[in-house]
Amino acid sequence: MRGSALRQKRIRMIVPVPVPEDALRAFAAQVPAGLMSPEVSIEVVCAARGGGALGSLYEGAIADAFCLEAGATAEADGCHAVCVNSMSDSGVAALRSRLSIPVVGTAQATYALAAQLGRRFSILSMWDRWRWLYDKVLADNGLQGKLASVRSIGVRPDTSELLAGKEDSVFPLLLEAAQKALDEDGADVLILGSTTMHQSHQYLAERLPVPVLNPGLVGLKTCEMLLSLGLAQSKRAYPSPEVMMDGVVLGPDRPE
Repeated sequence: MRGSALRQKRIRMIVPVPVPEDALRAFAAQVPAGLMSPEVSIEVVCAARGGGALGSLYEGAIADAFCLEAGATAEADGCHAVCVNSMSDSGVAALRSRLSIPVVGTAQATYALAAQLGRRFSILSMWDRWRWLYDKVLADNGLQGKLASVRSIGVRPDTSELLAGKEDSVFPLLLEAAQKALDEDGADVLILGSTTMHQSHQYLAERLPVPVLNPGLVGLKTCEMLLSLGLAQSKRAYPSPEVMMDGVVLGPDRPE
């Protein structure tokens, strides 16, 4: 894909599980004023169906299907890039095959950046049951050797409220886990283990001596970079389907 200067580019950011409008607005609100080019706009959508907090491979497979459904029409709808806003990278490979516009997996982009900024990184996680999704994306990208540790604070996530109202209890636990990752595990870069944790980023970044990566913002800026460079995924790696089957996920009762 060749391109010139950014000119009114739209990025579709997909949350892989259904969430209420307030949560979608919270995801959008995390983008600081001036971070993105004024020629870039962001639309935040979520999977039409599914649910849970991606605590199992079963939920992950459902999220793959409904992220594919949420992104399949992005190019026809006039979007210029797609970002799957989750450390699961749900449906990313399928969307790269379906679309010719850039498709960014937030986890892959964040791990790649962390590998540039330091020798080993640790993931700060809310929940032990998210370990499978970290292992999956790290293995898919050959980055297991860069992982110093996964430090979980053992708090079940809330995909609707995110961290709102839990700052006083959750933030200190994350800071304690981060310090252990540095002191005991040898990490020199830290990654928030979910885009639902973005509210903790500033708190942690101000108190820690190493880079702390907010995955949602890394994913968005990666989309912007690809657009500005006129690049998208290789169709040799992700060949387009011979037959389009976009209706197979929801069928004739697809919600508007």
